[in-house]
Amino acid sequence: MRILAIALMGTAGVLARYGLYLWIPKVLAPPFPYPTLIINGVGAFLIGLLFGWDGGRWVISDGLRLGLGVGFLGGFTTFSSFCLETVRLVEMGQTGLAVSYAVLSNVLGMAACFGGIALSK
Repeated sequence: MRILAIALMGTAGVLARYGLYLWIPKVLAPPFPYPTLIINGVGAFLIGLLFGWDGGRWVISDGLRLGLGVGFLGGFTTFSSFCLETVRLVEMGQTGLAVSYAVLSNVLGMAACFGGIALSK
């Protein structure tokens, strides 16, 4: 049942991202990549909201949290997971590790993207 929830919510996340990706340039003019910036920001906010809930404020089942976090937000943007992992490291007092993770993720990601483009040519 959890796998089905993740799959269905992941599909919804992908469709939401695509819809926003088409709509945002109609409101904010390119060439700045507003769609990706906004989608990543919204995804990071939503995962923070989802995993920041304490049990006393809003009751949400683990299955729904998994469906929303892994499924919807995983389909919407994996940037939200990156942000959550970085924040969790800071919360555990591992600030140096969090900074290293953030820098390495960005440097590795850019290098991999450049490498993929170069290889494809």
